[in-house]
Amino acid sequence: MIVGSVKEIKNHEYRVGLTPESANELTANGHDVLIETGAGLGIGASDEHYKEAGAQIIATAAEIFERAEMIVKVKEPQAAERAMLRKDQILFTYLHLAPDPEQTKDLIASGATCIAYETVTDNHGGLPLLKPMSQVAGRMSIQAGATALEKAQGGRGVLLGGVPGVAPAKVTVIGGGVVGFNAAQMAVGMGADVTILDRSPETLEKLGIYFEASAKTRFSNRANLAECVAQADLVIGAVLIPGAAAPKLVTREMLSTMQPGAVLVDVAIDQGGCFETAKATTHQDPTYVVDDIVHYCVANMPGAVSRTSTYALNNVTLPHTLRMANKGWKEALRSDAHLANGLNIWNGKVTYKAVADDLGYDYVSPEEALG
Repeated sequence: MIVGSVKEIKNHEYRVGLTPESANELTANGHDVLIETGAGLGIGASDEHYKEAGAQIIATAAEIFERAEMIVKVKEPQAAERAMLRKDQILFTYLHLAPDPEQTKDLIASGATCIAYETVTDNHGGLPLLKPMSQVAGRMSIQAGATALEKAQGGRGVLLGGVPGVAPAKVTVIGGGVVGFNAAQMAVGMGADVTILDRSPETLEKLGIYFEASAKTRFSNRANLAECVAQADLVIGAVLIPGAAAPKLVTREMLSTMQPGAVLVDVAIDQGGCFETAKATTHQDPTYVVDDIVHYCVANMPGAVSRTSTYALNNVTLPHTLRMANKGWKEALRSDAHLANGLNIWNGKVTYKAVADDLGYDYVSPEEALG
């Protein structure tokens, strides 16, 4: 199979779909790998590194889209990229379709087979291709929040861990999954006063056992959420409904109960955000202020630590990329129900129910797509 990876063109996105090591695995299995020139520079991988791995360096993304049978990316294809997709092509990347009707419409029109990292599952009910980026984003959310709390950045002027004689910042983490757990780990490590909210008694029990007295847990209902948000210096939105738009848990009304200069970090922004006042931002211009509350809503947070993120991502995506290249996408998905859960768009139809429900499309099951 001809497998292509292009330079990411989203604002300040430095990750790349294939590392040189992944390219080498594909070429060793008899596949042709096409890499756009400069695609790996953001992770410290030169064109020469890819050539040594057996890949071909291609001058333009257009040529890769024209020649490749499978495109492996990181972020959702931008409008110019979507226009180059074709019916007999596989797209394997993060999509986050539910809050993005324009992208969904374009992918349907392309007729391409679009498999989303974020909806591939595993035997434990997890999302293994989303997990490493959730780990990165959870940890980064505390770094970003700590910086945004600085007075020069518009924040309250509060040091996350405090100092002897001065109380630490209060951090509220909404959601105790992968993002929330990693955010809480970082915040606790920096000495903050941390509270984690979740609706699952099992999750709360696990968090309580892990953190013991170093973090508090609360059941996530409206009253507890409102109380914790009002008291917080920093709120981390770490809510996920796989494949669907995130629920708007923190309302604009709640902002009026917070201290001016408090910070909201919405890690769920890829799925539309879990704050009512959230809108996607970029690393170039990461924050904005609503009602005196600083909002950090960068939609590709892990892109800032591109080398760590790319290698972590390739560790989990490469086995699936290889399987599809070796077997063809249909046989690979037929033989792996968890990979089949990644199928979001096929032949101009929506094959992921949460996306179909959120955006008003008819749903076609993956089983029907796979014949």
